[in-house]
Amino acid sequence: MMLRPEEKRELVHHRLNRAREIQKEAALLHQNNMHTAAVSRIYYAMFHALSALALSRGFQSGKHSGLIGWFNKIFVKTGSIDARYSKIITRSFEKRMDSDYDDFAEFAKEEVKAMLEECEDFILLMEKMTEG
Repeated sequence: MMLRPEEKRELVHHRLNRAREIQKEAALLHQNNMHTAAVSRIYYAMFHALSALALSRGFQSGKHSGLIGWFNKIFVKTGSIDARYSKIITRSFEKRMDSDYDDFAEFAKEEVKAMLEECEDFILLMEKMTEG
């Protein structure tokens, strides 16, 4: 997809806004003790934020694993960002898979609360990295 610079900036901004909307959905689900659904939304909030970063850097992938792999290769392995963020997105992806596909997936309230906090950190980093 070839975008003019202003279209690209607008789409990056849209993806970051979408990440924040989904993050709010996850928080509401958590508050209402719907932890399995919250886990899925937490991942998708981070996914949208990461896809904003990828777009801002000219990368596209049709696969979630491809996007995460790109992030690890370009930013984590080079030491540009702390490996903690790789663990956050990877663990969240795995838990999202469990929440969506495991018949008996359950998540404790405190576990989801911690994931929400990590989600906030991750989105903040993506916002900072897409500035400018």
